[in-house]
Amino acid sequence: MSDFDVTSGSCPLPIQQYPHVLLAHGGGGRLMQHLINQVFLPAFGSADQVQHDAATLNLEGDRIALTTDSYVVHPLFFPGGDIGSMAVYGTVNDLAMAGARPQYLTAGFILEEGLPMSILWQVVQSMAAAAEKAGVQIVTGDTKVVDRGKGDGIFINTAGVGVVAGDRTISPSQVQVGDVVLVNGDIGRHGIAIMAVREGLMFETVIESDSAPVAAEVLALLEAGIEVHCLRDLTRGGLASALNEIAVAAKLGIRLEERAIAVRDDVQGACEILGFDPLYLANEGRFIAIVPPNQVQAALESLGEGAAEIGVVTDTTTPPVTMMSEIGSLRTVDLLSGEQLPRIC
Repeated sequence: MSDFDVTSGSCPLPIQQYPHVLLAHGGGGRLMQHLINQVFLPAFGSADQVQHDAATLNLEGDRIALTTDSYVVHPLFFPGGDIGSMAVYGTVNDLAMAGARPQYLTAGFILEEGLPMSILWQVVQSMAAAAEKAGVQIVTGDTKVVDRGKGDGIFINTAGVGVVAGDRTISPSQVQVGDVVLVNGDIGRHGIAIMAVREGLMFETVIESDSAPVAAEVLALLEAGIEVHCLRDLTRGGLASALNEIAVAAKLGIRLEERAIAVRDDVQGACEILGFDPLYLANEGRFIAIVPPNQVQAALESLGEGAAEIGVVTDTTTPPVTMMSEIGSLRTVDLLSGEQLPRIC
């Protein structure tokens, strides 16, 4: 693919192959990385810009984290959450991944003409409750209404601001060979919860999303003195995409142990029926922490029940992420081109 030509303004994406935006361009996989790296970063970024869940900025001597996100989940309500609570938790979690204590949020609503006011009221009340639970304030916002049939009910955009304590840097650039990858719980539930409601599927048990704020868990790690090198929440593209992004940015490899990655039996069963891989399913309350090997036990104790050591950082960069299966074979864990299930956040 060609580099971006700032003099001609020509589009760097292969137009013949992708003349239009695809759902996969927003899915957290390879096509979204191409969109970011070849369209947005050349226009808005800088050579030393770090791709992270939130930007860390110096503001008159204080360090703040700033993030923004948009939520287009369908359906609006699902077991374990809804678009309102998820918009709050997702933004809070992005701030936490930069080691920040979340403080304030904005909320922008794009509403479709004809939306029942009762549904809007439910979403707004859910956001208010989620903000209180996460310890943040929603301080400003905006509302726009689009024609009937143009908005799919509600889209929500949020921005968040948090304070970064001290001078620590949490980034792929800090990752070192020998570091250990930890995850704070089981994976895959959010994606399956959305799929079940969207397609009207019935399983033996109701699978609820893991949607939740994780800032308290992250801050507990930092306050315990754990030398956290990198954090990443496992939203679009799931565990596999997050680890590939970190490995490529750090110019290192990551080797996973399949037996150590917790997937609930009902989620695993649903994945087998539907042909999904839980490594790529979105989560809304899960994150990875990469820490030095001598601090693993302390970090696991801080994270509490459900947390696990799932992999190690290596100096083998091709392929960036591999996984030792339960039967002892080594598997490449690559980026998907798009996403197994679109519009899950």
